[in-house]
Amino acid sequence: MARQKRSMARLIFGSLIRLFLTAGLLIGAFAALSACARKNVTHLSERRPSLVLEEFFAGDTIALGIFEDRFGNLRRQFRVNLQGTITGNQLVLDETFLYEDGEKASRVWVIDNLGRSEDGSFRYQGRADDVEGQAEGRISGNGLNWQYDVSLEMAGNKMDVHFDDWIYRQSEDIAINRAYVSKFGIEIGSVTIVFLRGKAAAAVGPLDVEQWIAR
Repeated sequence: MARQKRSMARLIFGSLIRLFLTAGLLIGAFAALSACARKNVTHLSERRPSLVLEEFFAGDTIALGIFEDRFGNLRRQFRVNLQGTITGNQLVLDETFLYEDGEKASRVWVIDNLGRSEDGSFRYQGRADDVEGQAEGRISGNGLNWQYDVSLEMAGNKMDVHFDDWIYRQSEDIAINRAYVSKFGIEIGSVTIVFLRGKAAAAVGPLDVEQWIAR
C-alpha cells in the first residue's frame, strides 16, 4: 500500500509542479473545468446493459490501465488482478497491481450497497486503507460515479487529492473506467482502465502480476 502511495505521489507531484509554474494556466484550467463540469450520474439511467457493482465484480476480473497527466501525456501503464467476494450487501474487492517498471501494489475495497435513492440511483459506500473517510458512489443505468479523497505522502508531507471515478459497463463482460484526479478543484491527471471478466478475460488470458511481459 505504501509503495502504491509513493508511486501515485510521484506522478501527481510532477503534474502539480507544472500546474503551479504559471498562474495563468491555473486560472485558465479552473475556468475550463467549471464550464465543462460532468453531469449527475442519473443522466445514464437509460443506458444499457445495467451495472450492478457486486455482480460485475464477483469472482475474478482482470484490468489493463494507463495514467496520463493533465496534458494527455502517457506517464505509466499497469495491470490488475481483482478478486471479488460477496457477503450479503457487501463486496470485498481485493486488487493486486503491477506497473510496467516492476513496482507492485495492492488495495482492498470494502463496499456496501445502501439501496435505492429517491432519484432511482443506487447508493454505495466504500472504504480502503489509503482512502480518507468514506468513498461515496451512485449507480444509474450502465454507470457508476465514485468520489473519494486519497492522502498521499509527498516530500515528507501529506497531500490530499480527489478522485472523480466513472465506470461504464459496455457489455456483459467489459467495463471502462475513467478517473479524474484533482487538487483544489483543478484536474491534474486521469486514469483509464478496461475491466474484463468471463469470456473477455479468458480471451486475453491470465495476467502475470509478478513481472511485466510485453505481448
